[in-house]
Amino acid sequence: MLRLMIGIFVLLALGYLVYSSLHTARYRYRVCVRFHGQTACRIAEGRTRTQAEQGALDNACAQIASGVTDTITCQQKPVLSLERLPLQ
Repeated sequence: MLRLMIGIFVLLALGYLVYSSLHTARYRYRVCVRFHGQTACRIAEGRTRTQAEQGALDNACAQIASGVTDTITCQQKPVLSLERLPLQ
């Protein structure tokens, strides 16, 4: 009986793990940013609007900033554009 309960628990845990790791994004945004005369636009998805926007901004800054200090400075700049996109 104990083995059966452990087996059921393991299956439920694995099922939850698979379910929670599937694509569950609700928001998709394109962010464009200018830093040191360069412009980059990137798209990101997230469960929340904030996650999607921040992910796109982080990715855009990663393309045009070099080093930790530049990246942080880039992320604090106002964005050139912010566009919500339909989920695919």
